[in-house]
Formats: sequence, C-alpha cells, structure tokens
Amino acid sequence: MSAEMSNQTIINIELIFALPDEQQLLTQQVPVGTTVEQAIVQSGILQKYPQIDLTKNKVGLFSQACKLTDELREGDRIEIYRPLIADPKEARKKKAVKQKESLQKDNPKPS
Repeated sequence: MSAEMSNQTIINIELIFALPDEQQLLTQQVPVGTTVEQAIVQSGILQKYPQIDLTKNKVGLFSQACKLTDELREGDRIEIYRPLIADPKEARKKKAVKQKESLQKDNPKPS
C-alpha cells in the first residue's frame, strides 16, 4: 500500500492456512471495505497452494465461519480450512470402540 494512504483507509489483517506439515501465516494491509475473498486473492496464497478452492474450502474469521463476501475489520484473521478427511462423529465413535476393546483386553472378566 502507498505511504500516502491514511490509517483510516488501511487495515491490518492476517491470513492463515495450515497443512499437516506446514503452516502459512501472512500479514497484509488492505483497504477498508476489502472482502475476505479479495484479501485471499490479493495475498497470493492461491498461487502458492493451488489445492485451495474457494468454492470448496470453508473460511472463517477467528474460528467462526464467515462468507467470502464479508468485509474485513482491523486485526481480523482469515482462516482457510482444509476439507475434513473423516467425519468427526465417526472418528470419535471408532476411537471409543478401540479404547473399550483395549480396556477389555487389559482387564479380562474373571471366569
């Protein structure tokens, strides 16, 4: 952004995208009125991570789901979420079954 712009017309934001083995945190200055989608595009992250598809990847601000059309405010943190590889409810059920089986092996019922 140019140095001539006053602080009232520019806001500072962060953008985060995480992979299992890598995290990307970008800080940006954008004009007031910038949308989530505009900031993501301007950041260049879509070129670095072509697997991000804004028609599929959900986005949020501070862990709260948001729309690509939401306008940003000073200090906002955009989070780009990866698609889930497993249904969280199913994963918890499987984990509970494994724990139960493990407990039964460790503590067999007396005959």
